[in-house]
Amino acid sequence: MNSPAPAVTTSVPELRPGAVSRTTLALFAGASGDHNPIHIDIDSARASGMDDVFAHGMLSMAYLGRLLTDWVPQSRILELSTRFTAITPVLAQPVFRAEITGIETVDGEQRAHLDLTAELADGTKTLAGKAVVAWPGA
Repeated sequence: MNSPAPAVTTSVPELRPGAVSRTTLALFAGASGDHNPIHIDIDSARASGMDDVFAHGMLSMAYLGRLLTDWVPQSRILELSTRFTAITPVLAQPVFRAEITGIETVDGEQRAHLDLTAELADGTKTLAGKAVVAWPGA
């Protein structure tokens, strides 16, 4: 039996996945196949001019996907685009947010437009994006 779809609300709860640990980076490298050593090997990171390893950009994208699918069923996500604006250092605790900026009707379907961000505790925005989701209703 299928679980009922989560109720769509007019605000999107933020996602706080916790600190990006070295274990998180190693597990994401294995799951994604992205073994770029700058993300998992401190010597490689330092050789590239960084103080330490930092998160894969696609890890932040994955968290944004989770933010959206915690709010609406995956089938309602029509568009998702982002750009990376800063790195996410190891041990950072990013906060992922989506803000509904408008709802329009296209071919009889209501669609919500969202602005997406990932932000660190010091206010650094590491990711900016947009999404469009099918909105339930008329």
